[in-house]
Order: sequence, then structure tokens, then C-alpha cells
Amino acid sequence: MIDVIIAGAGPTGLMLGCELRLHGVNVVVLERDTEPTKVVRSLGLHARSIEVMDQRGLLERFLAVGRQHPLGGFFAAIRKPAPQRLDTAHAYVLGIPQTISDRLLTERAVELGVDIRRGHELVGLSQDEHGVRVEVAGPGALDGATLRARYLVGCDGGRSTVRKLLGIGFPGEPATVETLIGAVEVGMSPETLGAVVAEARKTQIRFGAMPLDDGAYRIVVPADGLAEDRSAAPTLDEFKRQLRATAGTDLGVHSPRWLSRFGDATRLADRYRVGRVLLAGDAAHVHPPAGGQGLNLGIQDAFNLGWKLAAEINGWAPSGLLDTYEVERRPVAADVLENTRAQMTLMSLDPGAQAVRRLVAELMDFDEVNRHLTEKIIATAIRYDFGDGHDLLGRRLRDIRLHRGRLYEHMHTGRGLLLDQAGRLSVAGWGDRVDRVADGSDELAEPAVLLRPDGHVAWVGDDQQDLRRALVRWFGVSDAHSVRAVNGG
Repeated sequence: MIDVIIAGAGPTGLMLGCELRLHGVNVVVLERDTEPTKVVRSLGLHARSIEVMDQRGLLERFLAVGRQHPLGGFFAAIRKPAPQRLDTAHAYVLGIPQTISDRLLTERAVELGVDIRRGHELVGLSQDEHGVRVEVAGPGALDGATLRARYLVGCDGGRSTVRKLLGIGFPGEPATVETLIGAVEVGMSPETLGAVVAEARKTQIRFGAMPLDDGAYRIVVPADGLAEDRSAAPTLDEFKRQLRATAGTDLGVHSPRWLSRFGDATRLADRYRVGRVLLAGDAAHVHPPAGGQGLNLGIQDAFNLGWKLAAEINGWAPSGLLDTYEVERRPVAADVLENTRAQMTLMSLDPGAQAVRRLVAELMDFDEVNRHLTEKIIATAIRYDFGDGHDLLGRRLRDIRLHRGRLYEHMHTGRGLLLDQAGRLSVAGWGDRVDRVADGSDELAEPAVLLRPDGHVAWVGDDQQDLRRALVRWFGVSDAHSVRAVNGG
């Protein structure tokens, strides 16, 4: 039996597959499309996702093909410099088209042994107390093919088949505006194009053009109302018509690489789990693209879920660990939905909305306000509720410099980590799940911290018995306890 089937080979599904394979879990990814998409919806990684790649030793691959841009001007496209002293070693945006991110994650998944099956569409599912039965169709699948797995995770997008088959509600607001997007060549010089875009954006904030590496431009432009079928790509004539309406010129666009459209629907799944089936990424939440948070939110879902699901499959998960995935991540998604709603309002051309936009822009001149709104976008201020205690509890720890190297260099395996500055503590009994690093840092005042595999602080202190309680809470009973139980001790 397969351990985990993942529906969807987008960034969420690929990241989840990588995380599971770090723990030896057998993973099959089913993808409906026979070829990777050419559509570029996301243009980069924010700080927390950059940290995620760094924690798993993947960042150098992304840096080699991406471009670092200043961190500022992302909240509702209000142009402000980045706030001072952000709590991250990666205070920049890494510009990288989603197609390249997909390729890098696919390469890593294949290296780790993830079985990616393209042309395989999940069309049915059923489950019992022991596993999930999945029905598969498509050009790459045999007629009537079925697979069985211990768990299934739907990472199959906003129109998720998995979510619909489970009957999970997806309440929220339908799209009220639509935007066209495409990669096209233009018939004017970069200087003229820049001047046209700058003039149009004085009133049309949802309009923009960005050069791509192959000589084309990624252009976004407001649509004329809502299409009856938003899954149907716009025509080049429709694209030109909207450019003329928005910018006074069609920019001489021609030779489209691809054309697409998206709306501003905002929805959040009622539940992230039904029995042995879970949801992640856009299958669990959709929202407007304001701030460029969608891909990042999905990658971070996978980063939270992967080690917990692996712990369940490998038999050491403490009671309720898998349920903390929804408890922790659903409120994060709800907050993203709220801030994207607010950003879309601030980007409206309505006079009242523009008045509020000017007020928010004034408030962002205060560094505390600018930092608060920026941290919503880059996801570095998230704190999961681990109960009362030290202020670091529940927060992720940035990459700090150690006396011998960097913190994140010790997190590539996806295991927990005890950073023991005094060198007096032990993780004996949990050595198969938690690494211990006896090293110091001038950037950390606490004597020791226990990090979960996702980098969030699970414990702070210097008492061995207190540490053992935290290890049991997050990493289950120790090997020593298991041996005593088997021997009747």
C-alpha cells in the first residue's frame, strides 16, 4: 500500500512530497496535466518561503535562477521602503517565475524518490479506517485504475476535486472583478512601454508589465466584467481591447506565449481534514493575488503538514499531532484572506477607497505600521498557540549565526533540533527524530531552544525534565520508553 497519495503537482504538492520523503514515506503524486503549465501566476518568494528553502538546503538552487528585489511596496501596491530591522536574514523578495519554482521542486522531489505520475487525474475516492481508495483516469492511467494509500492530501487547486468529493464547504465571496494576464511580445521600446505603464498606473493600479527572460512581457490588465467561464483563456483580441481601454494603446502585443484570467474570489474550507484525507494550498483557501501570497501560503502549509503526517505514518506521532495542522494553518489562511480583502479595497478606484488608501499610505510612514503590514505579507510574524510561556514559543526562529556556522545548516534533514548553548542537555531516546547541536550564538540569549522540524520554537529553557516533557509533547514517547514497553518494563 502507498503511504501517501498527493493530488496535484503544483508547488504545494511538490513541497509536501519532498517533506514526506525526508522521513522515508512512500509518496505518489497524481497530476491531471500531462505537461507542466506555462502559465506564470506567481512571480516570487517572500521571506518566510525563502527561509523554508534555506532550512531544507534548497535556497542556493533558487538564488541561482532568481533575482533579489528590495522588500517594500507590496501591501496594496503602496510604494514605501522596507521597514527597518525585520526579523529575518532574508529581507528581500526573490523574483522567480512559478514555472521555475515548479521545476526546481520537481527536480528535488525526483531526487528524493517521489513518484510523480502526469496524465493521472483523481476522479473518485472512498475511505475506511485503514486507508483511502482513489480512482484515477486520464491519458497516463489505465481504464478503471484504482490506488490505495494510507492517506490522501488534496493539493489540487481552488477547484479541488478532492474537496468536492469530501463534501467540505468552501464558503466566502465569489469573484466581483476579473483580471487578464498573459506573456506576450510588445511592439514598442522598453522606454516607451515604461512611460505608458507609469501613466496608466496613476489611476489603474491593477495594470502592469514585467519583462521576462525570453523577450516577452508578463502583462496584467483589468477585464471587462466577469467571464461566464473563467477557465477559458481570453483571446488576443480581448487582451488588446482591454489594454486600449486601460492604457489607451494595445502596446502592439503579439505572439502570446500564454493567456489566462483570474478573479478575486475569497473562500476558506470549513475543514482541512476528513478522516484520512487532508487539504492544503489553494484546495483549502483561495484569495485575490494582492501581495503575492498564494504560492507562499501553500508552500508553508506543506511545510507544516509534512513532518506531522510523516510522524503519524512512522508511528511516533503523539496523540493529536496531525490535528494541529488545521489548528495552526487555518487561522493563518483566514488572516491572509482578510488582508487581501483589505488590499483589494485599497486598490479600488472608488473615491472612498482611494481616500482610505491615502490615509493608510500616511500611516505607513510610521515604521511600526509599515512593519506590521509588511510582516503580514512575508509571514515572518506568525505565532502558533503553544500555550503560555516564553515569548519565542510558537514563533519560527530566524537563521542565526552560530559560533560554528548557521542555524539553518543543521535543519536540512527535516528533523527536530535542540540548540544547546550550554552543552548540558540531552535528546537521548529521541535521537531518531531530533538532532542536538551544542553551539553558541551571540544572537540568542536563551540557554537552549527546541525547534520543531518546521523551525517553530517548541521549548525554551535549561531544565532537562522540562525538556523531556516538551519532547514527549511534540515528538512522542522516547525509544527507551518503547523498548521498556515491549519488554514489559
